[in-house]
Amino acid sequence: MRFLCVYKPSKPEGTPPSETEMMEMGKLISDMTNEGVLLATEGCLPSALGARVRKSGDDFKVTDGPFTEAKEVVGGFALIEVRSKQEAIEQTRRFLKVAGDGECEIRQICEVPSMQLA
Repeated sequence: MRFLCVYKPSKPEGTPPSETEMMEMGKLISDMTNEGVLLATEGCLPSALGARVRKSGDDFKVTDGPFTEAKEVVGGFALIEVRSKQEAIEQTRRFLKVAGDGECEIRQICEVPSMQLA
């Protein structure tokens, strides 16, 4: 099962990680990759460089960042492959121990068996 984990840090946007935090995160990423759990991960640039696009009927509304609500700011994401939602939660706890305070939203990816695509 694949899960998308979206990280929303509690630190103010733009707060750089310490050298120790960078080293610990690098080790965690390396360990999770070698274990076959981590498929992809990236951090996000400040929300001032982003935008939101909403559709209502035939109209599109584009709102440029920054997004002022801290709970709305996405700090990064990870795509993981595990056996269950419970394991995804455990891997996310492992990540948050290194990343620090904040929250992660975990969403299972809808996977279509390859035979159904043929």
